[in-house]
This record gives sequence, structure tokens and C-alpha cells, in this order.
Amino acid sequence: MQFIHEAFDAWLARDPARPFLHLKDRDIDFAALGALVNTLERELRADGVRPGDRVLIVAENCPEHVALILACSRVGAWSCGVNARMAPGEVAAFAEKADARRLYFTSAVSSAAARHAERFAATDASVPGLAHSPVRAEARAETGALAERVAAIIFTSGTTGVPKGVTVTHEGLLHFGRVSAQSRELGPQDRSYAYLPMTHIFGLGTVLMASLHAGASLVMRSEFDASDVLDALAHHQVSQLQGPPTLFSRLLAHLDEHGIARPEAPALRYVYTGAGPLDMPLKRQVEARFGQPLHHGYGLSEYAGSVHVTPLGQHRADTSAGTRVEGAELRIVGPDGRELPPGERGEIWLRGRGLMAGYFRDEAATAAVMKPGGWYASGDLGTLDAEGALFVVGRLKEMIIRSGFNVYPGEVEAALHGFAAIRAAAVLGRPERDGNEEVVAFVTLKPGCELNRAALDAHLREHLAPYKRPARIKVVEAFPMTHSGKVLKRELLATLT
Repeated sequence: MQFIHEAFDAWLARDPARPFLHLKDRDIDFAALGALVNTLERELRADGVRPGDRVLIVAENCPEHVALILACSRVGAWSCGVNARMAPGEVAAFAEKADARRLYFTSAVSSAAARHAERFAATDASVPGLAHSPVRAEARAETGALAERVAAIIFTSGTTGVPKGVTVTHEGLLHFGRVSAQSRELGPQDRSYAYLPMTHIFGLGTVLMASLHAGASLVMRSEFDASDVLDALAHHQVSQLQGPPTLFSRLLAHLDEHGIARPEAPALRYVYTGAGPLDMPLKRQVEARFGQPLHHGYGLSEYAGSVHVTPLGQHRADTSAGTRVEGAELRIVGPDGRELPPGERGEIWLRGRGLMAGYFRDEAATAAVMKPGGWYASGDLGTLDAEGALFVVGRLKEMIIRSGFNVYPGEVEAALHGFAAIRAAAVLGRPERDGNEEVVAFVTLKPGCELNRAALDAHLREHLAPYKRPARIKVVEAFPMTHSGKVLKRELLATLT
């Protein structure tokens, strides 16, 4: 296979009546989805969308979004997913950054997408439930080998800077779809709970492409709802549950609030978290409640899927992101770019079949992260043990310099998570006048709990050196987050007076 739509077309030809998408009110088989893809392909071609054009899709998860991704692939255009819950200015900026030929909006399933559609003077598309903007004649198509290589643009979350457009390749998505499916022995009998936005690499690669490779089906939802997750586990044969750590924190909170000791999940056999650091208290709680090992992995938008994952069924006594997957390479380097031995902490560099083709029309940003030999400097900090297992410490840019020492937010957050009353923690550095940084923590509490500062201080003295302990701890109701479940720490910092 060369293009991502071929994974779908293979199942369409092989087993058209097989249900692929399970919605709340109906099931959609490969044939029905294929009809949507055919209609949208014809519309794209008739309206002059060309190979190398970008099609911006302002969406929440729905069959029409999946059909658009596949129709774009058939035409040779690049789908550019944007979460419909973005602000109007953000959507406009993404459309401009992508130099999009046309914008689509999943207006039927998303009131937010419908509002965006109004702002862009969108009209009804050929598929009910979709609206599209007028075609932009001035959009410039990419040509040559790059036009054929790229399947999609994924916009980075922008948690540490201005969002960039990651050019994700057909090869990377197809390769990772196979690797991901094999790593969890995914097959046609499986159903994955698919709330993760397919505007994000986690939803696009790990959920959609792996399922298309294996012929597995998706219990598709446009948003997260803890009650619906538990209902799907109990009554809709969900065998695969994946999401960022925040998904599991919210599930645990729901279980506690409703006095549920252990959720009913007769078909569940694989539980996975990624797209964020995992701490031991959360891992232990999830494993105790679900009776399953919590698998973990490390991946990022710039690589089409995970680079390291824990093997299926492996019970680890740590929070490792597992070992290297086929087709990927990873090493830990020091400030001079030299590879460090096992156990030493440094920046994570990676390369392999899933690596992006670069940031879209941003040579400076691409050059800043690409290193000799085709290595991508991730900006993440980690260590490898003697067996090659990866431990992610945090972000290089988020590292706090306190009294001349390096403080890693993930380490402080793990200590805070070990305190009984705390549900979640976010730690960051606040610059001081002398060039030093103050360690600041934001925490949310478990239902019915109050924060006993004396007890917490005693707990932190047992687990953290003095320079690592937060100078300030602020209790908040909830964290501001991206739509993929990452905490927007800069917004938290702005709340301090």
C-alpha cells in the first residue's frame, strides 16, 4: 500500500457489510462509509481540489470526518484536521497557515463547527451534515514528491509556543497502523472506544489507522463522557480503551463520585495511555480498578504514532514508556549532541519511518529541530535503562532552574500525586527578578477532600529535596487543557498574582 485510503478500500472490497463505526443510534458498515467517501471524492474533484492541495476539516469525531480524510487521500489532497472547539481566531489562523483550498465543517454533529461554518459563509456540502466554504482559487498546491508523500497536516498543540503544521506522511501512518495493531494483537473481533479527536495524531494514527489495518471497529464518540465510556465497556463489547492520562483521571473521579469499585467491562483486554507523562499513583489506581496492566507509550505529532510502547500484557512495576517499536530509532543525547549511556538523562532524539516531512512551509522551524543524520530533536527529556526501556522525564523547555539545580516538573508532579487528597497536579517555573525560578504547583483535589498543608509539606519533605519543593501550591477546580488532553500550563501561570 502507498496511500492511507488503500487500507480502507481493501476492507471495503473484502467485507463491505462488516460494521466499522458504532454510533449511539446506529452502526455504519464499510459499504455505507464507502458511499460517503465516493460522494466526497466526486465533490472534491468537481470543485477543483488537486493533488497537493490542503483541505481544512473543522471537526469533531463523526463518520463524515473519517470519510473526508479518506476522500482527500484518494484525490491526493492533504487533510488538515482542526478541533471544532478551537476559538474563531485559532481556526482562521490554521486556515491561513495551511493555505487551504477549501474548508469543511462537521456541522451536524458539532454546534461549535456549525458556528465556525457561519463565519466562513459555508453552504451545504453533497453529504448531509457537512458544510463547506467557497473554494479559494488563490491557494497554491504543493507539487512533486512531497505532494505524494504527505497525507495530512497535524497542528501541534502550541502548549510551549506557536502551533506548527506537521506534515504527516502516508508511509508513516500506514506503517504505524500496522505496528500499533500488531503490538496489541488487534483484529476484526475488537472494538476500540474512539473519543480521541482524529484531528490529533493519537486519534488519527493509533485509533483510526490501526483499526483500518486490522479491520477492527470503533465505538465512535464526538466528546468524552465518563458515563458513556462505562456504558460502552459494559454493554458494547469495547475491548480497547486508550487515552491520555487525563482520561483515566476523569474516569477514576467518576467512579469515586458514584461509588463504583470496579467497572463492568467483560470484553476489555487492552488499556493504554499516551500523549502525556504517567505517574505511579495513577497507574496503580487504574490497574487496580480495571484489573488490567496499564500499557504506556511515547509518541508525538512529529512522528506518526508511538516510538516506544510497553508490550501487550506486560505488567511493569514502573512508569516506563516501553521499548522501541519496529521502524523507529531513539537515543538520549547531551547538550553537545553526543549519545549518553543508559541511565543518564538527556534530550530524546528520534528518527524512522514515521518521521514527519517537516513543518509546513516553515524552513526555520524545521531546521531548528532536525539534526545531522536525519535525527529529530524532540525537546523531551528522558532516560533509557540497560534493557532499552524509555522513561520520559518532561520537556526541556519546562525544566526549572532553581538555585543552580535542574528541577523536572514531572518528578514534582509525581510526588504531589502520591498525596491522598490530590487528584492531579501541574508544576511549572515562575521567573524571579534575580534570574532564578520559583517552583509553583497547581492541584485539583479528589471529591470531598480538603488540602491539609501541614500534612502535604511533611509528605513532600519525605519525597523531594528542598530545592524541588513548590514555593507556592494553588488549588484550582480544573486545569485548562488542549482538546487532546494536555494541560495548558501557561494559562495556569497567568492566574497567579
